[in-house]
Amino acid sequence: MTVHGEREIVPSVDKAEAAKVLKSFTDGYNEGYRKLDPGVIARVETGALAEIGKSDVAAQSAQTPGGNPKYPSLVLDDARFTVPKQAGWPKFFLADTRSNRDGNRWLVVFTRYGVKEPWKAAYLSLVNPGKVPKFVTDKDGYAEAVPAAKGKDHGLTADPAGVSAAYTGFLRTGEGKSFAPGPRTTGLREERDKVRRTATFWTEFIDTPEQAPAFPAPALRTEDGGALVFFTAHHREKRTMAEGLRPAVTDPRTKALLKGDLKRSVTYTRVSEAAVQVPPRGADGGQIVFLNRIDTMTAAQGE
Repeated sequence: MTVHGEREIVPSVDKAEAAKVLKSFTDGYNEGYRKLDPGVIARVETGALAEIGKSDVAAQSAQTPGGNPKYPSLVLDDARFTVPKQAGWPKFFLADTRSNRDGNRWLVVFTRYGVKEPWKAAYLSLVNPGKVPKFVTDKDGYAEAVPAAKGKDHGLTADPAGVSAAYTGFLRTGEGKSFAPGPRTTGLREERDKVRRTATFWTEFIDTPEQAPAFPAPALRTEDGGALVFFTAHHREKRTMAEGLRPAVTDPRTKALLKGDLKRSVTYTRVSEAAVQVPPRGADGGQIVFLNRIDTMTAAQGE
């Protein structure tokens, strides 16, 4: 009997295959950072994670043109796979792993866009072991994916597909109480306020929400009735110097990614990928809480 993954509700991946996907990712990650080859990164990563990886190897390649053969291997072990049942594409699953880099759990979300497409890592979040949510599972151990389609009643305080827009809207206006106060929300706005206008320069911020298909928002139902949601946003920061002053760039990574001429201003492009807990509707407080947010500069343009 043939099972059609585009119509039937089936596990997104066999758990034995999930282990192979994780190994393929770490092998590709290590190869890419040793050869400093963006093509290798593109083979195993997608979305925000691929943007970060490609800019990382581009910056490092500018400083080490011959590659970095002594790059220390990333090891992800003690893997716990959370596999949802899904119909249609894209499909996803979560690998909760131990890393040889630090004491956090490394949560890697893998996505696949079709039966003939490869699995690629789309999100990476570093979470304290005690903060990893517990997921709803059925009698066979499979998790529940929260559909990202807008208009469906998910019983959450925010639609997973709308979290990116809600976040970028908050960064822009500071209005609303969807997000809990903290360093990635109110704290980030306070940091920006310090550089919006100074004696030597002023700064403009543009935050752009992202969504599927290029940047899906995978979501898994948690035992408290809420969901763990992963999402992407892009951020541009244009810094313009006062009359008679020229911008200066001293950071090696920024220099490696810089294009154009530094005459009056420089625009930094950043990508952020985050893991947040979205509470169930009616929950006490009811605010979205960040578990992790990785924000990386991917380009710089002088003008």
